[in-house]
Amino acid sequence: MAEFMPLLMFLAVGLVLLSGYPVAFSLGGTALAFALLGHLTGTFDDAFLQALPNRLYGIMSNVTLIAVPLFVFMGVMLERSKVADQLLDTMSALFGPLRGGLGISVTVVGMLLAASTGIVGATVVTMGLLSLPTMLRRGYDPRLATGTICASGTLGQIIPPSIILVLLGDVLASAYQQAQLDMGIFAPETVSVGDLFTGALIPGLLLVALYIAYVILIAWRQPQRAPALPATERDLHGRELGLRILKVLVPPLILIVLVLGSIIAGAATPTEAASVGAVGAMVLAAFQRRLTWTTLREVMRTTTEVSSMVFLILIGASLFSLVFRGFGGDDLVRDLLTDLPGGKAGALLAVMGVMFLLGFILDFIEITFVVVPIVAPVLLTMDISPVWLGVMIAINLQTSFLTPPFGFALFYLRGVAPKEVATADIYRGVMPFIAIQLLALALLAAWPELATWLPDRIYGD
Repeated sequence: MAEFMPLLMFLAVGLVLLSGYPVAFSLGGTALAFALLGHLTGTFDDAFLQALPNRLYGIMSNVTLIAVPLFVFMGVMLERSKVADQLLDTMSALFGPLRGGLGISVTVVGMLLAASTGIVGATVVTMGLLSLPTMLRRGYDPRLATGTICASGTLGQIIPPSIILVLLGDVLASAYQQAQLDMGIFAPETVSVGDLFTGALIPGLLLVALYIAYVILIAWRQPQRAPALPATERDLHGRELGLRILKVLVPPLILIVLVLGSIIAGAATPTEAASVGAVGAMVLAAFQRRLTWTTLREVMRTTTEVSSMVFLILIGASLFSLVFRGFGGDDLVRDLLTDLPGGKAGALLAVMGVMFLLGFILDFIEITFVVVPIVAPVLLTMDISPVWLGVMIAINLQTSFLTPPFGFALFYLRGVAPKEVATADIYRGVMPFIAIQLLALALLAAWPELATWLPDRIYGD
């Protein structure tokens, strides 16, 4: 019975989550229930729970994790300053004359918002409110319109500065050190959030290019699904359009360069760069004349709520992983992965497949805090690059926002979409983009240099 307890834990927490109980309490409560059961049956050593205070203190004193509330603040402040509104208007004027131009505009704006805010929910809702009615009014196929908006809104998961990359960087740093110690390396190397940010740049831009290529292909093969904007609605031309582009694009681009450039150049840690981004977002909001006490209170409240949710899940996941290891779950996972045919390729394929399936029912934060600490040390002992593994996981987790039935991007868009847009249209619309993400994942698996080349060039590793 004891050898099946780790599997029963995962099954139990999945059932509790499906019942709608809060994630953090589901993880912690399930762990405590199984710890009590193990204590009563003599299959669990209570000493594992004594490590929890040290785990919690480690979370509290982790400087890297301070970047999470700062990046959240930066994203919410930019969302309140109506940057997305102006970007969408300007990009629509620029690409509107082209068939599929509105779809291209949504993708480009999604990329820019990803690099400046990184908050999926705000991006999807904003673009759903602003661009979906226009796209439908101009004859866009509802499936193409909703799919483009949902997929573009999730780019904040892979294009830095991304909250998931911050969390993954912290988890992988611990896993990488553990893996090296298991291999007898007592002077372990480290992997940082900055490494992941740099490694994710090329795959993120590749994903944007694939999205745009798909929209162009549909506009070329089926022009009735993505018509051009009528000439009568192109109210900006020539010099006026150029000035508008400069005015709208330059401020967020400067902020992006300050944040990402300082991290990549090694001039600032992710936490320091996040503080620059938070202050820069306030300056940009003031420049837009939208920085008021009311706005600041709303942004601080939202930041507190999101950050509390993230850290509470992290605490619950820490308790879950302790009890899971107490039942020998890490040994069970190691045996399963090492016994798979195909060596490290087979193990990596199995882990990616499991994460993809878990994305149907679990949130990316849950997968990051619960699954990654269990499987990453095993994979990293197989001579797998931690940067490559981190970017692969990030792209895989991005699909969790799109996969029915619980994809959060689908819920966000359903909440703001017009009633004439059927839920089935939203589900069918994201299917091609899920396939594109899986294609990007396959390309990254075939050519790891897509993730490792830039960090190697910059840091000389």
